[in-house]
Amino acid sequence: MAFTLQQVAGFSEMAKACGYEEASDDVVAAILQEAAKFSSSVIAPINAAGDQSGVHLEPDHSVITPDGFAEAYQQYADSGWASLQFDPKFGGQGLPFSLAIPVQEMWHAANMAWGLCPLLSQGAVEALSENASDALKQKLLPKMISGRWTGTMNLTEPQSGSDLSDIRTKAWQDGDVYRIKGQKIFITWGEHNMAENIIHLVLARLPDAPPGVKGISLFAVPKYLPDVSGEPGERNDCRAVSLEHKLGIHASPTCVMSYGDNEGAIGYLVGEENQGLACMFTMMNNARLTVGLQGVSISERAYQQARDYAFERTQGTAPGEHPGVSPIIRHPDVRRMLMTMKALTEAARGLAYTGCVAVDYANTLHLPDGARERYQRRADLLTPLVKGWCTEIAQEVTSLGIQVYGGMGFIEETGIAQHYRDARILPIYEGTNGIQALDLVGRKIIRNQGKAMAELIDDMRQLTVPVQRTSSLTAERQARFDQAVAFLEDATGIVLDRGNDDQFTGSVAHNYLMLSATVTAAWLMLKSTTAAAKQSIDEDSYAASKLATTNFFFDHILPRSSAYVTALRSGDDAIMALPEIDF
Repeated sequence: MAFTLQQVAGFSEMAKACGYEEASDDVVAAILQEAAKFSSSVIAPINAAGDQSGVHLEPDHSVITPDGFAEAYQQYADSGWASLQFDPKFGGQGLPFSLAIPVQEMWHAANMAWGLCPLLSQGAVEALSENASDALKQKLLPKMISGRWTGTMNLTEPQSGSDLSDIRTKAWQDGDVYRIKGQKIFITWGEHNMAENIIHLVLARLPDAPPGVKGISLFAVPKYLPDVSGEPGERNDCRAVSLEHKLGIHASPTCVMSYGDNEGAIGYLVGEENQGLACMFTMMNNARLTVGLQGVSISERAYQQARDYAFERTQGTAPGEHPGVSPIIRHPDVRRMLMTMKALTEAARGLAYTGCVAVDYANTLHLPDGARERYQRRADLLTPLVKGWCTEIAQEVTSLGIQVYGGMGFIEETGIAQHYRDARILPIYEGTNGIQALDLVGRKIIRNQGKAMAELIDDMRQLTVPVQRTSSLTAERQARFDQAVAFLEDATGIVLDRGNDDQFTGSVAHNYLMLSATVTAAWLMLKSTTAAAKQSIDEDSYAASKLATTNFFFDHILPRSSAYVTALRSGDDAIMALPEIDF
């Protein structure tokens, strides 16, 4: 983690350039070490039991979380983990967002269901910090940044999923506040007993609002209304009316929330009227990066567990060994699976961390002219890659984890199946990966004529010549990388040439996202190997491990780029050819 953050994502350079002098190497190491202790000793031990017991809705509409969850959350808040990257004016520690990312990776690897609560709370803090009035910030942020209060995101309604234009939840002004009435579904951690208050960020429509997404406003709706001293007071008119029964993340309550069954739930306007979707995108973009990070986290957990099992499990005689029973780690096909898991996870980590470092650059106001805008383009471009690719590889890695276990992987008692079930929500969360692909093609490529991608490809090509002098990559692997970069450049040109054809771009968007992310991940693996090769002689074994993992990525993962570009060049003909009646 520390190596990827510092050497691949460029955290140290960012910290110096962006005024985070306090985020020294020693501070980073200390934070990551303490986070590792907390995640392994407090959060991880309650993961399996929480999956088995799940959550329960009581007749009074309260939700009871699994044993140990509330206590773990209290320790999390008391230890200051909720405040790492937030404004000291409201009680935050003022550290970079990208430093909070490896910390969050540990939470989600230890217990993804539990980790969703702080994930959403931190996204809500981001949205309020960026868009709320000063008075509302003072009312809500100190308690939320401390972890005493949590936050949620309320978008989806029974009739309105990813398309938010049909939102029907109503809002109307009532003096200095607003009243909210309506129902929201799929609200993660919408009700629980872990914190003393919950701040719901709710999209709703005012009476005179224009139709569609241009008529949506955002409101902060507390579970308990703050009293004159700022503490939780009167219960607001909002409650959980049911819980979803899900494939995975059983310990995370996914609620149907009802607002305004009586006089109307009291809410506070966030930002301007009818600008709610733009305000909510602050939280959504944060969540897209951190959901991508969850893909890294669950992949790492599955890899570690499968690796340990492969050393313990003995079966058959491995090639080249005397007759007898060998640990399955020595069988080539098991090695293939473990190397795939390891390489994909390391590459995804590099991609996620790099995207988050770009966010820190983009949020730094004093950068030279043009630099901040360039980093904003980079952050915008990498966000759908992080969310899309990192959650897609999580499906592959967690599935391979079960396969390494063989028949025992299908048995719940081994615990490996939970990671597969938990991971399956990730490509759906925060805009499905199909939406991420359309966002990449439409907003991040076509809208700015491929400028951000051209800048990224230019950065990739800086490694195509000097890499031969700084690492042990073979000429064949170097040529494979050069070819993959050329594939990405060619595919970008095709997308730009046919950017006005929505059927074509919709048909090729997935393959373009997977191609873009795979090639970008290869570039970051190359950076990793190059950086490791420069380490001192005491780090030779680490450098050798990095090189071996990169070689595997280039031999067995990067060739997928050829398939992606071939499919993209094929366009939409075969996709759209079959008449609807024949499906």
